[in-house]
Amino acid sequence: MKRELSEQEIVRRESLKQLRELGVEPYPAELFHVNARSKQIIESYKDGDEVEVVIAGRLMSRRIMGKASFAEIQDTDGRIQIYVNRDEICEGEDKKMYNTVFKKLLDIGDIIGVKGIVFITKVGEISIKAKELTVLTKSLKPLPLPKIDADGKMHDSFSDPEKRYRQRYVDLVVNPNVKEAFIKRTQLTNSMRSYLNEKGYLEVETPILQPLYGGAAARPFKTHHNTLDMELYLRIANELYLKRLVVGGFDGVYEFSKDFRNEGMSRFHNPEFTQMELYVAYKDYFWMMDLVEEMVEKIAMDLYGTTEVEVGKNTINFQRPWKRYTMYEAIDHFTGFDISKMDEAKIFKTAKKLGVEVDKTMGRGKLIDAIFGEKCEGELIQPTFITDYPVEMSPLAKKHRKHEGLVERFEAICNGKEICNAFSELNDPIDQRARLEKQIELGKRGDDEAMLLDEDFLRAIEYGMPPTAGLGIGIDRLSMIMTNSNSIQDVLFFPQMKPEIKEE
Repeated sequence: MKRELSEQEIVRRESLKQLRELGVEPYPAELFHVNARSKQIIESYKDGDEVEVVIAGRLMSRRIMGKASFAEIQDTDGRIQIYVNRDEICEGEDKKMYNTVFKKLLDIGDIIGVKGIVFITKVGEISIKAKELTVLTKSLKPLPLPKIDADGKMHDSFSDPEKRYRQRYVDLVVNPNVKEAFIKRTQLTNSMRSYLNEKGYLEVETPILQPLYGGAAARPFKTHHNTLDMELYLRIANELYLKRLVVGGFDGVYEFSKDFRNEGMSRFHNPEFTQMELYVAYKDYFWMMDLVEEMVEKIAMDLYGTTEVEVGKNTINFQRPWKRYTMYEAIDHFTGFDISKMDEAKIFKTAKKLGVEVDKTMGRGKLIDAIFGEKCEGELIQPTFITDYPVEMSPLAKKHRKHEGLVERFEAICNGKEICNAFSELNDPIDQRARLEKQIELGKRGDDEAMLLDEDFLRAIEYGMPPTAGLGIGIDRLSMIMTNSNSIQDVLFFPQMKPEIKEE
């Protein structure tokens, strides 16, 4: 069904037609050689300098005053005022570029190029006196710009979260401050990458399409490869492939990976997310805790020049050392129940007493995880390591060197949410097979997040995997904290959304 155009869209299409009739191409193919940006001009210009610049951006406001006008254009760095005089941009008697094109056929949101001289207006504003004006893109939809009434109140701001996330391209134009979170996110990953590279670790790539999913407890997305006529899964983690590389002789490998989990969506969960996984041979989880502290402290310093970051009402301090609890200590501390010696049935009853939602499909590990997640995690605001998890919760982690029934695993919790997960990696192939076989039994009980048994991975570690420390750190979650963002959707350019409801 053909979409009905609004009145504004009809007017803009008519302007487009008239531009072409005047011989002005609204979507030119030629290069436009920009040599300056708004912020650079404003910060570097000194009164009296004769500086010629070429700049491009969106027309965001315009004040027509006879044969001269003021306008604002917005580029990637911000806004700058331009002064457009009819006689400056139009040669001889032909004044169509100003009288017809600029005054009548250009609209807010159009992209233009300006060549001119930087100067300071009588009111002290750094501006550009246009010598040439070029139409670069005709906008056919009006921008949803806010309006300010006579009382200074703002109306029609583009603030609805669903619209902002769905139309991020508009959000970035009309709410340019949104860019800051994404710039910080890139600075975060650059800081992390430089830290790991300086350590001598190799950045690698592993398959996204996998014949078997593994490396985490999660439901996968499934697809079909037509040529091979086989089912494939979008990876839920890249752990098992990175461990294969350690078997192959790489002592330190890492990957920034897109992972996919077929789970619910919330302000902390998106089905497509980014994590960095790192595996280093001949190390253990104690060593990895020190690395995480050092790396995240460095990220905070690189982004803000301080270890303190404001997150909502809290001031998070990433300065080393971080507080540490064992899993059982944390549950005892926050609930008053010591579950370390309880069997599955008693833990189930304890969870019920605590008002934690559990069911009969959940094994001992999942019950403990549910209690911790409901009663402890949200209490941990400052960066904290939770260590020494029950073996049932961690089928890929090495058994604890001192305590029976536990594994050498930690998670870092910050602002009430997990930001990373790490192990002394299990490299005993016989123990690993037994653990994955238990996962199969959990799957038969109805646990749709239970892991599969990957024979090729088991074959790999049967050749011998050195003692290894492994880490997975959630880039989206860490970005939320480092940018003081309330929702994961605020640090994803294009978060997953429900299908758009079309108006009939």
